[in-house]
Amino acid sequence: MSQLADPTTVQGLEVRVSGGLLRGVRERGVVAWRGIPYAAAPVGDLRFRAPQPAPPWHGVRDASAWGLIAPQSHKGQFRGAHPRIPQGEDCLNLNVMAPDERFAFAQLRPVMLFIHGGAYSVGSSREVPRQGEGLVRRGGIIYVSLNYRLGALGYLDFSRFGSPEHPFESNLGLRDQVAALQWVHDNIQAFGGDPDAVTLFGESAGGNAVTTLMTVPSATGLFHRAIAQSAPPNAVYPSDITGRWAGEFVDSLIEAPGPHNSADAARLLLAADPALLAAATTALTVRTPDQDPGTIPLCPVIDGDFLPERPLDAFRDGRAARIPLIIGTNAREGSLFSGRIDILATTPARIRAIFKKTKKKAKKALKAQYPGIPALRAALDFGGDYSFWYPSVKVGERHSRYAPVYFYRFDAAPRLLRLMGLDATHGLELFPLFDRLDGWFGRGMTALGGRRTFQGIATRMQGWWLGFVHGGVPSADWPLYDETTRATLIIDRVDQVEMDPHRERRLAWGRFVPHV
Repeated sequence: MSQLADPTTVQGLEVRVSGGLLRGVRERGVVAWRGIPYAAAPVGDLRFRAPQPAPPWHGVRDASAWGLIAPQSHKGQFRGAHPRIPQGEDCLNLNVMAPDERFAFAQLRPVMLFIHGGAYSVGSSREVPRQGEGLVRRGGIIYVSLNYRLGALGYLDFSRFGSPEHPFESNLGLRDQVAALQWVHDNIQAFGGDPDAVTLFGESAGGNAVTTLMTVPSATGLFHRAIAQSAPPNAVYPSDITGRWAGEFVDSLIEAPGPHNSADAARLLLAADPALLAAATTALTVRTPDQDPGTIPLCPVIDGDFLPERPLDAFRDGRAARIPLIIGTNAREGSLFSGRIDILATTPARIRAIFKKTKKKAKKALKAQYPGIPALRAALDFGGDYSFWYPSVKVGERHSRYAPVYFYRFDAAPRLLRLMGLDATHGLELFPLFDRLDGWFGRGMTALGGRRTFQGIATRMQGWWLGFVHGGVPSADWPLYDETTRATLIIDRVDQVEMDPHRERRLAWGRFVPHV
């Protein structure tokens, strides 16, 4: 633990960082600084380039208000931010929250940096404005959240349309996240945070970011523990696939099939309004689940440079960052993904396409694990396990050979969600973790019972996460995960540890997709 430097210039709301002086705001027992530029997103003719250093400012910058969020569709496939919330390409900003008494101790405080989800299409650091406050007040940590480029501006690979004079770089959203980690490393001590005790955590696409960043060379040493919640770790694809998606995206912008002249395509991409790009992104994400079942077109790309290899291969061979990891999924991840957000391998045609990739015997064994498939409930569980559960098991299994791993499964669900057929679905664990039970959805989902259960889970879950952040061990009662015991904490009304839960299903998946 690093020792605290002389805090005489930072006792109040003003903090000096690399860009200049910031003035935060004191509220509800915490001090917050918002909208801090951690980098500059290249725009205009420099669009689709890596983040650049943020320019300094003169005087004291007011850090009481949120910064711009990434451009996104409000009514696309996923529900994005309301149009009243300011959006813009210059969205590379972050927020820092600290206990009001952050300099009352002799040592710096550990840092938790959260990456929001949203399928790399929607979301922001201000989506739940008070998120993280409970962790700060209870655990005495420094909480950081960030915005990063989304959609076509952050997660489509247009490198094929670049030129030596105007290159288009890949993995822009991922590069933004590394830039934010670097800013935290360089500046967090000014807020009372320890740059050598950073825990990176995220959910859904944010969980994918966590597992992927563990394998990005330029992120090495910038975080020291990791928590991946409901991650789809294998949603990372080679450049031949991502390049095809980028070509289809350009086709939709031009409203004509390719091939297209690279220079014309580049000019179009550089000039297009962000709203037009967001609309074309929605068309791509709606089409892809049927065209390429089991994939997600907004994703990191294995470019052989910034992201040299498939993350699951890096975990297997010990090339991922050898740091402690909490990883887990919810009991029925797939149950959320129907109707408007039907993106998983859940329809009969998509499931048939997935089954074509394996041998008949393995196919039969896996079908037996989902009785009634392709009936909806079984199909949703199949799609959720394909994208979230089984790849997370493989990350935990492989990483446990080189570093401590703690695996969980979140089983708790209020009565109303069980009656609706959702059960412990995707994203539900965020409600106890971030004290979201008093919001409109939190109150609604517990209207028929379950509120007291979730309040108890909130106390325990926050304790585990904070224990891990402070000391690398969530609890003495939560054993390490390894390939022999596969000890898994089942989070429910009454928690328990199970050894190798869903063993037969795991073995069936191993024969079905041995490449994962």
